[in-house]
Amino acid sequence: MPIINRVADLANEITAWRRDFHENPELLFDVHRTAGIVAEKLKSFGCDEVVTGLGRTGVVGVIKGRTNNSGRVIGLRADMDALPIEEATNVPHKSKVPGKMHACGHDGHTAMLLGAAKYLAETRNFDGTAVVIFQPAEEGGGGGNEMVKDGLMERFGVQEVYGMHNMPGIPVGHFAIRPGAMMAAADRFTITIDGKGGHAARPHDCIDPVVISAHVITALQTIASRSADPLDSVVVSVCTVKAGEAFNVIPQTAMLLGTVRTLSPQVRDLAEARIRAIVENVATAFGATATVEYDRGYPVTMNDPEKTEFMVNVARSISGENAVDTTVPPLMGAEDFSYMLEQRPGAYIFLGNGDTAGVHHPAYDFNDEASPYGVSLWAKIVETGMPAR
Repeated sequence: MPIINRVADLANEITAWRRDFHENPELLFDVHRTAGIVAEKLKSFGCDEVVTGLGRTGVVGVIKGRTNNSGRVIGLRADMDALPIEEATNVPHKSKVPGKMHACGHDGHTAMLLGAAKYLAETRNFDGTAVVIFQPAEEGGGGGNEMVKDGLMERFGVQEVYGMHNMPGIPVGHFAIRPGAMMAAADRFTITIDGKGGHAARPHDCIDPVVISAHVITALQTIASRSADPLDSVVVSVCTVKAGEAFNVIPQTAMLLGTVRTLSPQVRDLAEARIRAIVENVATAFGATATVEYDRGYPVTMNDPEKTEFMVNVARSISGENAVDTTVPPLMGAEDFSYMLEQRPGAYIFLGNGDTAGVHHPAYDFNDEASPYGVSLWAKIVETGMPAR
């Protein structure tokens, strides 16, 4: 079945919601306006239950099917927050808030899930319960984890959960998904090297943390080239170097900040262990000391194979056999839907956004022509996964 007729009828309304969200972006957990509108609309749609304040500012709607003989509960998740970026578009719905914009399409994600909620509440053509999850703080705040810690899965009895993200470069009406690792774990580290400062003309009296930093940065690249299996993926990037303030003074300390991206728990553990060993031993070799602060961020976004196959079949029923790419390589970006997938089996899919600027770019805008495909996917996941009896 292609795009659902009723969903096509709702397209203009969904676009209006999306553009309103775009004009009024909010960051991290401070999504009070967006969450308030979401809750108000879910109530107006006739959802059986609407809960606010989950995971600080998350919203959850419960929609019961005509029957509940199966006892199944399917969760659908969208993110609501924007980014601290100054928008560089000339669209009529350009952000009204300086320094903030929906540069990742969460405005579209929220509007599409609202559209699906309206359709499902109207039709209820399924046997079971649909739970629509509107999450704050995906962009670095770990809002998904906060909702999980607040008892999202247990409170609403969620048995499986699905997520979707738009993707520029994929044609509108097309989808991309893969089983297993879909997106990477994202960790960060802070390395502090303590040497011995002094006059730059007398380096032999000093222990130069800048030179040591150069050796550490180079040695860290051996994690990918010499420590990890060549068939595994790992990225170790030192992105900030802070040391010294004068041209003729060797500083006492240097600080390195960076990120690690991996696609499996085993390689994640390996990378952390090797970073600690390399930093400590290189520093010792030069007579310095060093500490590593290693913070684990979002886990690997891991698609359950069975749920991935189910999502593929639903997407193909909407867009056609050749419009769903199941060989897309995993991305080294991260996604906090991963916390939900750690709790329940499910899958995460990319929705084509067409030939637009990339996400997190100031010229990006969500493509409203993609909405009917996303809304239809959400609706058919519920209707196909919990068929009416």
